[in-house]
Amino acid sequence: MRINKGCDASVLIDPTESNNQTEKTALPNVTLRGYEVINAIKSALEKQCPGVVSCADILALASRDAIRTVKNISWEVPLGRKDGKISLASDADTLLPSPFFNFSSLKEKFASLGLTTKDLVVLLGSHTIGQGHCFVFQSRLYNFSGRGDTDPSLSPSYAAFLKTKCTPNPNDTQSVVPLDRITPRVFDENYYVMVSQNKGLFHSDAALLTNAETKSYIYQQIKTKRSTFAQDFSASMSKMIKLGVLTGNQGEVRKTCGVVNA
Repeated sequence: MRINKGCDASVLIDPTESNNQTEKTALPNVTLRGYEVINAIKSALEKQCPGVVSCADILALASRDAIRTVKNISWEVPLGRKDGKISLASDADTLLPSPFFNFSSLKEKFASLGLTTKDLVVLLGSHTIGQGHCFVFQSRLYNFSGRGDTDPSLSPSYAAFLKTKCTPNPNDTQSVVPLDRITPRVFDENYYVMVSQNKGLFHSDAALLTNAETKSYIYQQIKTKRSTFAQDFSASMSKMIKLGVLTGNQGEVRKTCGVVNA
């Protein structure tokens, strides 16, 4: 299994006639936003220091700074990454944790990347901000076991609320709901509150209650006066951004983030 995908900015490469199924087109990535921000940063840097700062480094720094903007959490970002030249939708489908995963699948996926069970529950805490597309969790509302039923692990009141926002239409790719309904624009521990109340939006969120270690971590964050989530998230992100990094002659510094150099 190749793990040098994602940290090499391969997700930024646009589809072409010869490669019309890049990571950007893969189902797990169709809801990504902000490409124009990365492109603007790259354009400004190329004017000042052409060929020096990779798109991969820009992504790593922008991710850190985006979190720091909404919550005073930070971590060191080692620089010098190179950009990958290959982008395949199949890699995103294979390598990214799925919102449909049960706990065993989640643990296996994170372990394959050298990440612990604690890293798993901490990094899923990033669901404290952002939105979830209805089509991703639609089956939990309308056809959980193939008989038109609702996932019994989902809070009935929350399921009723979600049904007011999401229709049974499988072609609806536009409707969204907050991942964290309590404080959707704040990076805090309320994602864990949602999960503890059986209001985790995705299968993978609900799965955190099926494991003793992750369940214990969730209750530790919401029932103690001093949460460790901020420092734990910094530590786990510090590990994740070092996975599969390309350096030296392994990659390139793209002139434009969406296009491999000629």
